Amino acid sequence: MNAVKDISIETYDYPLPDERIAKYPLPERDASKLLVLKNNEIQESQFKHIGDFLPKEALLVFNETKVIRARLQFHKVTGSRIEIFCLEPEKDYQVAFSAVSPVRWKCLIGNAKRWKEGKLSMELAVGEQKVVLSAERISQNDQYAEIEFSWMPENLSFASVLEAAGEIPLPPYLHRDAEPDDRDRYQTVFARYDGSVAAPTAGLHFTQPLIASLREQGFAFDEVTLHVGAGTFKPVSTETIGEHAMHSETVIVRKSLIQSLIEYFGKPIIPVGTTSTRTLESLYWIGVMLKEQGLDLRPLHVEQWFPYEGHAPLSATEALQQVLNYLDKHNLTRLEASTALMIAPSYKMRVINGLITNFHQPKSTLLLLVSALIGERWKDCYRFALDHNFRFLSYGDSCLFLP
Repeated sequence: MNAVKDISIETYDYPLPDERIAKYPLPERDASKLLVLKNNEIQESQFKHIGDFLPKEALLVFNETKVIRARLQFHKVTGSRIEIFCLEPEKDYQVAFSAVSPVRWKCLIGNAKRWKEGKLSMELAVGEQKVVLSAERISQNDQYAEIEFSWMPENLSFASVLEAAGEIPLPPYLHRDAEPDDRDRYQTVFARYDGSVAAPTAGLHFTQPLIASLREQGFAFDEVTLHVGAGTFKPVSTETIGEHAMHSETVIVRKSLIQSLIEYFGKPIIPVGTTSTRTLESLYWIGVMLKEQGLDLRPLHVEQWFPYEGHAPLSATEALQQVLNYLDKHNLTRLEASTALMIAPSYKMRVINGLITNFHQPKSTLLLLVSALIGERWKDCYRFALDHNFRFLSYGDSCLFLP
Protein backbone atom coordinates (compact mmCIF):
# COMPACT_ATOMS: atom_id res chain seq x y z
CA MET A 1 0.00 0.00 0.00
CA ASN A 2 2.89 2.40 0.67
CA ALA A 3 3.66 2.57 -3.06
CA VAL A 4 0.18 4.01 -3.65
CA LYS A 5 0.37 6.43 -0.75
CA ASP A 6 3.79 7.65 -1.92
CA ILE A 7 2.48 8.78 -5.33
CA SER A 8 3.47 12.42 -5.87
CA ILE A 9 0.56 14.59 -6.95
CA GLU A 10 2.99 16.75 -8.95
CA THR A 11 3.06 14.02 -11.59
CA TYR A 12 -0.69 14.60 -12.14
CA ASP A 13 -0.37 18.27 -12.97
CA TYR A 14 -0.81 19.82 -16.39
CA PRO A 15 -1.07 23.41 -17.70
CA LEU A 16 -4.71 24.57 -17.87
CA PRO A 17 -5.12 28.19 -19.00
CA ASP A 18 -8.22 29.87 -17.62
CA GLU A 19 -9.55 30.51 -21.12
CA ARG A 20 -9.75 26.74 -21.71
CA ILE A 21 -12.19 26.29 -18.82
CA ALA A 22 -15.75 26.32 -20.19
CA LYS A 23 -17.58 29.05 -18.30
CA TYR A 24 -20.92 28.27 -19.96
CA PRO A 25 -22.40 25.14 -21.57
CA LEU A 26 -22.93 24.82 -25.30
CA PRO A 27 -26.48 25.56 -26.57
CA GLU A 28 -26.99 21.85 -27.35
CA ARG A 29 -25.92 19.27 -24.76
CA ASP A 30 -24.81 16.59 -27.20
CA ALA A 31 -22.93 19.02 -29.47
CA SER A 32 -19.87 18.85 -27.21
CA LYS A 33 -16.66 17.38 -28.54
CA LEU A 34 -15.84 13.77 -27.72
CA LEU A 35 -12.29 12.50 -27.28
CA VAL A 36 -12.14 8.74 -27.83
CA LEU A 37 -9.34 6.48 -26.63
CA LYS A 38 -10.00 3.10 -28.22
CA ASN A 39 -7.58 0.37 -29.31
CA ASN A 40 -4.92 2.66 -27.83
CA GLU A 41 -5.64 5.30 -30.49
CA ILE A 42 -6.90 8.82 -29.81
CA GLN A 43 -9.47 10.45 -32.08
CA GLU A 44 -11.93 13.34 -32.02
CA SER A 45 -15.67 13.15 -32.61
CA GLN A 46 -18.88 14.70 -31.30
CA PHE A 47 -20.82 13.40 -28.31
CA LYS A 48 -23.97 12.77 -30.37
CA HIS A 49 -21.95 10.09 -32.22
CA ILE A 50 -20.81 8.22 -29.09
CA GLY A 51 -22.82 5.17 -30.17
CA ASP A 52 -20.35 4.69 -33.04
CA PHE A 53 -17.56 4.01 -30.53
CA LEU A 54 -19.21 2.20 -27.64
CA PRO A 55 -18.62 -1.57 -27.54
CA LYS A 56 -21.58 -3.67 -28.64
CA GLU A 57 -24.23 -4.41 -26.02
CA ALA A 58 -22.58 -2.10 -23.50
CA LEU A 59 -24.46 -1.33 -20.29
CA LEU A 60 -24.29 2.38 -19.46
CA VAL A 61 -24.75 3.26 -15.79
CA PHE A 62 -25.99 6.77 -14.93
CA ASN A 63 -25.89 8.59 -11.61
CA GLU A 64 -29.46 9.78 -10.93
CA THR A 65 -28.50 12.27 -8.23
CA LYS A 66 -30.03 15.74 -8.50
CA VAL A 67 -28.18 18.95 -7.68
CA ILE A 68 -29.86 20.87 -4.88
CA ARG A 69 -29.91 24.64 -4.58
CA ALA A 70 -27.39 24.37 -1.80
CA ARG A 71 -26.15 27.98 -1.66
CA LEU A 72 -28.16 30.31 0.61
CA GLN A 73 -27.43 34.04 0.82
CA PHE A 74 -28.42 35.70 4.09
CA HIS A 75 -27.89 39.34 5.03
CA LYS A 76 -27.40 40.69 8.54
CA VAL A 77 -29.12 43.93 9.53
CA THR A 78 -25.69 45.56 9.17
CA GLY A 79 -25.74 44.59 5.47
CA SER A 80 -23.01 41.91 5.73
CA ARG A 81 -23.66 38.98 3.41
CA ILE A 82 -23.34 35.53 4.97
CA GLU A 83 -23.33 32.55 2.62
CA ILE A 84 -24.45 29.18 3.98
CA PHE A 85 -23.57 26.21 1.79
CA CYS A 86 -25.58 23.07 2.62
CA LEU A 87 -23.33 20.00 2.45
CA GLU A 88 -25.45 17.14 3.79
CA PRO A 89 -28.29 16.61 6.25
CA GLU A 90 -27.83 15.38 9.79
CA LYS A 91 -30.18 12.50 8.93
CA ASP A 92 -31.22 10.57 5.82
CA TYR A 93 -31.62 12.68 2.65
CA GLN A 94 -35.24 11.70 2.00
CA VAL A 95 -36.15 12.39 5.61
CA ALA A 96 -34.36 15.75 5.52
CA PHE A 97 -36.02 16.97 2.33
CA SER A 98 -39.52 15.95 3.35
CA ALA A 99 -39.08 17.32 6.89
CA VAL A 100 -41.10 20.25 8.17
CA SER A 101 -39.48 22.92 10.35
CA PRO A 102 -36.90 22.60 11.89
CA VAL A 103 -34.09 20.58 10.23
CA ARG A 104 -30.32 20.40 10.79
CA TRP A 105 -27.59 20.29 8.13
CA LYS A 106 -23.82 20.21 7.96
CA CYS A 107 -22.80 23.44 6.20
CA LEU A 108 -19.92 25.63 5.15
CA ILE A 109 -20.16 29.31 6.09
CA GLY A 110 -18.81 32.12 3.94
CA ASN A 111 -17.81 35.36 5.70
CA ALA A 112 -18.16 33.47 8.99
CA LYS A 113 -16.22 36.07 10.97
CA ARG A 114 -19.14 38.48 10.44
CA TRP A 115 -21.58 36.03 12.06
CA LYS A 116 -20.58 35.45 15.66
CA GLU A 117 -24.00 34.58 17.13
CA GLY A 118 -27.77 34.89 16.78
CA LYS A 119 -30.13 33.94 13.99
CA LEU A 120 -30.02 34.95 10.34
CA SER A 121 -33.31 35.38 8.50
CA MET A 122 -34.63 36.02 5.00
CA GLU A 123 -38.05 36.49 3.48
CA LEU A 124 -39.04 34.56 0.37
CA ALA A 125 -42.04 33.24 -1.52
CA VAL A 126 -42.84 29.53 -1.84
CA GLY A 127 -45.52 29.50 -4.49
CA GLU A 128 -47.98 32.15 -3.30
CA GLN A 129 -46.98 31.79 0.37
CA LYS A 130 -44.74 34.28 2.11
CA VAL A 131 -42.12 32.45 4.14
CA VAL A 132 -39.50 33.54 6.68
CA LEU A 133 -36.45 31.23 6.73
CA SER A 134 -34.05 31.39 9.67
CA ALA A 135 -30.63 29.84 10.30
CA GLU A 136 -28.93 29.29 13.64
CA ARG A 137 -25.44 27.87 14.21
CA ILE A 138 -25.61 24.97 16.68
CA SER A 139 -21.98 23.84 16.63
CA GLN A 140 -18.76 24.27 14.67
CA ASN A 141 -15.65 22.17 13.96
CA ASP A 142 -12.71 22.39 11.56
CA GLN A 143 -14.67 20.86 8.69
CA TYR A 144 -18.21 22.25 8.90
CA ALA A 145 -20.83 24.00 11.00
CA GLU A 146 -24.07 22.38 12.14
CA ILE A 147 -26.91 24.72 11.20
CA GLU A 148 -30.53 24.47 12.27
CA PHE A 149 -32.94 25.85 9.70
CA SER A 150 -36.45 26.81 10.75
CA TRP A 151 -39.23 28.51 8.84
CA MET A 152 -42.72 29.93 9.12
CA PRO A 153 -45.22 28.63 8.17
CA GLU A 154 -43.81 25.38 9.55
CA ASN A 155 -45.86 22.92 7.47
CA LEU A 156 -43.79 23.37 4.28
CA SER A 157 -41.15 20.79 3.39
CA PHE A 158 -37.49 21.77 3.50
CA ALA A 159 -37.20 20.73 -0.16
CA SER A 160 -39.77 23.36 -1.20
CA VAL A 161 -38.11 26.02 0.96
CA LEU A 162 -34.63 25.26 -0.39
CA GLU A 163 -35.93 25.23 -3.98
CA ALA A 164 -37.26 28.77 -3.47
CA ALA A 165 -34.45 30.20 -1.35
CA GLY A 166 -31.28 28.60 -2.68
CA GLU A 167 -29.00 28.99 -5.67
CA ILE A 168 -27.43 26.28 -7.83
CA PRO A 169 -23.87 25.77 -6.46
CA LEU A 170 -21.69 26.19 -9.53
CA PRO A 171 -18.07 24.99 -9.22
CA PRO A 172 -15.77 27.66 -7.75
CA TYR A 173 -13.45 27.59 -10.79
CA LEU A 174 -16.19 29.11 -13.00
CA HIS A 175 -15.75 32.39 -11.08
CA ARG A 176 -19.32 33.49 -11.66
CA ASP A 177 -22.71 33.45 -9.96
CA ALA A 178 -25.41 31.04 -11.03
CA GLU A 179 -27.77 32.37 -13.71
CA PRO A 180 -31.34 31.22 -14.54
CA ASP A 181 -30.15 28.91 -17.34
CA ASP A 182 -27.90 27.02 -14.91
CA ARG A 183 -30.96 25.63 -13.10
CA ASP A 184 -31.57 23.43 -16.13
CA ARG A 185 -28.12 23.04 -17.66
CA TYR A 186 -26.25 22.14 -14.45
CA GLN A 187 -28.62 19.21 -14.07
CA THR A 188 -28.68 15.98 -16.08
CA VAL A 189 -31.86 15.10 -17.99
CA PHE A 190 -32.18 11.95 -15.86
CA ALA A 191 -31.66 13.57 -12.42
CA ARG A 192 -34.23 12.23 -9.93
CA TYR A 193 -33.02 12.22 -6.33
CA ASP A 194 -32.12 15.42 -4.47
CA GLY A 195 -28.80 15.40 -2.67
CA SER A 196 -25.76 16.61 -4.66
CA VAL A 197 -23.91 19.90 -4.39
CA ALA A 198 -22.21 19.23 -7.73
CA ALA A 199 -23.49 17.69 -10.94
CA PRO A 200 -22.23 14.31 -12.21
CA THR A 201 -20.95 16.26 -15.19
CA ALA A 202 -20.33 13.39 -17.64
CA GLY A 203 -24.10 12.99 -17.74
CA LEU A 204 -24.66 16.60 -18.82
CA HIS A 205 -23.96 15.66 -22.46
CA PHE A 206 -26.91 13.26 -22.75
CA THR A 207 -30.30 14.25 -24.18
CA GLN A 208 -33.47 12.16 -24.13
CA PRO A 209 -33.40 11.71 -27.95
CA LEU A 210 -29.77 10.53 -27.75
CA ILE A 211 -30.64 8.04 -25.01
CA ALA A 212 -33.56 6.75 -27.13
CA SER A 213 -31.26 6.42 -30.14
CA LEU A 214 -28.67 4.47 -28.12
CA ARG A 215 -31.40 2.12 -26.88
CA GLU A 216 -32.39 1.46 -30.49
CA GLN A 217 -28.74 0.62 -31.23
CA GLY A 218 -28.85 -2.13 -28.59
CA PHE A 219 -27.24 -0.40 -25.62
CA ALA A 220 -28.71 -0.92 -22.16
CA PHE A 221 -29.09 1.58 -19.32
CA ASP A 222 -29.30 1.40 -15.55
CA GLU A 223 -28.92 3.80 -12.66
CA VAL A 224 -27.20 4.30 -9.32
CA THR A 225 -27.27 7.23 -6.92
CA LEU A 226 -24.19 8.83 -5.41
CA HIS A 227 -24.77 12.23 -3.83
CA VAL A 228 -21.77 14.31 -4.87
CA GLY A 229 -20.17 16.27 -2.04
CA ALA A 230 -18.24 19.54 -2.11
CA GLY A 231 -15.05 17.52 -1.64
CA THR A 232 -15.19 16.57 -5.31
CA PHE A 233 -13.70 20.03 -6.07
CA LYS A 234 -10.98 19.68 -3.45
CA PRO A 235 -7.59 19.43 -5.18
CA VAL A 236 -4.89 17.35 -3.57
CA SER A 237 -2.81 19.94 -1.70
CA THR A 238 -0.40 17.50 -0.04
CA GLU A 239 2.86 16.32 -1.63
CA THR A 240 1.78 12.68 -1.70
CA ILE A 241 -1.73 11.29 -2.07
CA GLY A 242 -1.32 9.29 1.13
CA GLU A 243 -1.75 12.51 3.10
CA HIS A 244 -4.98 13.47 1.30
CA ALA A 245 -8.27 12.72 3.05
CA MET A 246 -11.01 11.61 0.68
CA HIS A 247 -14.52 12.93 1.30
CA SER A 248 -17.24 10.44 2.16
CA GLU A 249 -20.35 10.33 -0.04
CA THR A 250 -23.72 8.62 0.24
CA VAL A 251 -24.41 5.72 -2.12
CA ILE A 252 -27.87 4.26 -2.88
CA VAL A 253 -28.22 1.26 -5.22
CA ARG A 254 -31.35 -0.71 -6.07
CA LYS A 255 -31.28 -4.48 -5.60
CA SER A 256 -32.36 -4.91 -9.23
CA LEU A 257 -29.18 -3.18 -10.48
CA ILE A 258 -26.96 -5.56 -8.53
CA GLN A 259 -28.85 -8.48 -10.06
CA SER A 260 -28.43 -6.93 -13.52
CA LEU A 261 -24.69 -6.48 -13.02
CA ILE A 262 -24.24 -10.14 -12.12
CA GLU A 263 -26.17 -11.16 -15.25
CA TYR A 264 -24.23 -8.65 -17.37
CA PHE A 265 -20.69 -9.77 -16.53
CA GLY A 266 -18.98 -10.81 -19.73
CA LYS A 267 -20.41 -7.79 -21.55
CA PRO A 268 -19.00 -4.24 -21.26
CA ILE A 269 -20.11 -2.18 -18.25
CA ILE A 270 -19.46 1.53 -18.90
CA PRO A 271 -20.16 4.04 -16.10
CA VAL A 272 -21.18 7.56 -17.05
CA GLY A 273 -18.87 9.61 -14.86
CA THR A 274 -16.41 9.14 -12.04
CA THR A 275 -19.25 9.12 -9.48
CA SER A 276 -20.88 6.10 -11.15
CA THR A 277 -17.41 4.49 -11.29
CA ARG A 278 -16.82 4.96 -7.57
CA THR A 279 -20.29 3.62 -6.82
CA LEU A 280 -19.87 0.46 -8.91
CA GLU A 281 -16.37 -0.23 -7.62
CA SER A 282 -17.51 0.44 -4.04
CA LEU A 283 -20.17 -2.25 -4.46
CA TYR A 284 -17.38 -4.76 -5.02
CA TRP A 285 -15.56 -3.73 -1.84
CA ILE A 286 -18.77 -3.77 0.19
CA GLY A 287 -19.14 -7.38 -0.95
CA VAL A 288 -15.57 -8.11 0.20
CA MET A 289 -16.31 -6.53 3.59
CA LEU A 290 -19.47 -8.61 3.99
CA LYS A 291 -17.56 -11.78 3.08
CA GLU A 292 -14.85 -11.01 5.63
CA GLN A 293 -16.95 -9.55 8.45
CA GLY A 294 -20.38 -11.14 8.07
CA LEU A 295 -23.81 -10.10 6.81
CA ASP A 296 -24.71 -8.24 10.01
CA LEU A 297 -22.05 -5.58 9.36
CA ARG A 298 -23.32 -2.03 10.01
CA PRO A 299 -22.77 0.66 8.92
CA LEU A 300 -21.60 -0.13 5.39
CA HIS A 301 -18.74 2.23 4.61
CA VAL A 302 -15.78 1.81 2.24
CA GLU A 303 -12.70 3.39 3.77
CA GLN A 304 -10.30 5.30 1.54
CA TRP A 305 -7.47 2.74 1.51
CA PHE A 306 -9.47 -0.46 2.12
CA PRO A 307 -8.81 -1.96 -1.38
CA TYR A 308 -5.04 -1.64 -0.91
CA GLU A 309 -4.82 -3.53 2.39
CA GLY A 310 -4.60 -7.05 0.96
CA HIS A 311 -7.74 -9.16 0.85
CA ALA A 312 -8.44 -12.73 -0.22
CA PRO A 313 -9.28 -12.81 -3.95
CA LEU A 314 -12.98 -12.55 -4.70
CA SER A 315 -14.57 -12.43 -8.14
CA ALA A 316 -16.91 -9.58 -8.95
CA THR A 317 -19.82 -12.03 -9.16
CA GLU A 318 -19.01 -13.45 -5.71
CA ALA A 319 -18.70 -9.97 -4.20
CA LEU A 320 -22.00 -8.76 -5.63
CA GLN A 321 -23.67 -11.98 -4.51
CA GLN A 322 -22.59 -11.12 -0.97
CA VAL A 323 -24.36 -7.78 -1.34
CA LEU A 324 -27.52 -9.56 -2.54
CA ASN A 325 -27.30 -11.97 0.41
CA TYR A 326 -27.08 -8.97 2.74
CA LEU A 327 -30.15 -7.34 1.19
CA ASP A 328 -32.09 -10.60 1.36
CA LYS A 329 -31.18 -11.20 4.98
CA HIS A 330 -32.33 -7.73 6.01
CA ASN A 331 -35.38 -7.64 3.69
CA LEU A 332 -34.10 -4.59 1.81
CA THR A 333 -34.89 -3.56 -1.77
CA ARG A 334 -31.96 -1.14 -1.98
CA LEU A 335 -28.48 -0.79 -0.56
CA GLU A 336 -27.63 2.38 1.37
CA ALA A 337 -23.97 2.89 2.20
CA SER A 338 -21.19 5.45 2.07
CA THR A 339 -17.83 5.48 0.35
CA ALA A 340 -14.54 7.34 0.61
CA LEU A 341 -12.91 5.04 -1.96
CA MET A 342 -9.67 6.36 -3.44
CA ILE A 343 -9.09 5.00 -6.94
CA ALA A 344 -5.48 5.72 -7.85
CA PRO A 345 -2.77 4.22 -10.08
CA SER A 346 -2.19 0.50 -9.26
CA TYR A 347 -5.91 0.08 -8.52
CA LYS A 348 -7.46 -2.73 -10.57
CA MET A 349 -11.03 -2.11 -11.76
CA ARG A 350 -13.31 -4.95 -10.61
CA VAL A 351 -16.64 -4.02 -12.20
CA ILE A 352 -16.18 -1.49 -15.01
CA ASN A 353 -14.69 -1.88 -18.51
CA GLY A 354 -14.47 1.74 -19.66
CA LEU A 355 -15.52 5.27 -18.74
CA ILE A 356 -17.42 8.25 -20.09
CA THR A 357 -16.15 11.37 -18.34
CA ASN A 358 -15.18 15.03 -18.65
CA PHE A 359 -11.74 16.62 -18.39
CA HIS A 360 -10.70 17.06 -14.77
CA GLN A 361 -8.73 19.60 -12.77
CA PRO A 362 -4.96 19.26 -12.44
CA LYS A 363 -3.84 17.49 -9.25
CA SER A 364 -7.32 16.11 -8.59
CA THR A 365 -8.40 12.71 -7.29
CA LEU A 366 -10.55 12.42 -10.44
CA LEU A 367 -7.42 12.58 -12.58
CA LEU A 368 -5.91 9.83 -10.42
CA LEU A 369 -8.99 7.71 -11.17
CA VAL A 370 -8.59 8.26 -14.92
CA SER A 371 -4.92 7.27 -14.66
CA ALA A 372 -5.86 4.11 -12.77
CA LEU A 373 -7.99 3.15 -15.78
CA ILE A 374 -5.81 4.18 -18.75
CA GLY A 375 -2.36 4.63 -17.23
CA GLU A 376 0.05 7.22 -18.58
CA ARG A 377 -2.09 7.61 -21.70
CA TRP A 378 -4.03 10.26 -19.76
CA LYS A 379 -1.17 12.67 -20.54
CA ASP A 380 -1.46 12.03 -24.28
CA CYS A 381 -5.25 12.44 -24.16
CA TYR A 382 -5.08 15.73 -22.28
CA ARG A 383 -2.30 17.03 -24.53
CA PHE A 384 -4.42 16.12 -27.57
CA ALA A 385 -7.40 17.94 -26.05
CA LEU A 386 -5.37 21.08 -25.33
CA ASP A 387 -3.92 21.02 -28.86
CA HIS A 388 -7.37 20.57 -30.46
CA ASN A 389 -9.32 23.27 -28.62
CA PHE A 390 -11.36 21.04 -26.35
CA ARG A 391 -13.24 22.78 -23.53
CA PHE A 392 -12.38 21.71 -20.00
CA LEU A 393 -14.07 20.90 -16.65
CA SER A 394 -17.77 20.80 -15.67
CA TYR A 395 -19.33 22.57 -18.66
CA GLY A 396 -16.62 21.36 -21.01
CA ASP A 397 -16.21 18.52 -23.49
CA SER A 398 -16.19 14.78 -22.94
CA CYS A 399 -14.08 11.64 -23.18
CA LEU A 400 -14.75 7.97 -23.83
CA PHE A 401 -11.96 5.81 -22.45
CA LEU A 402 -11.90 2.15 -23.55
CA PRO A 403 -8.65 0.65 -22.26
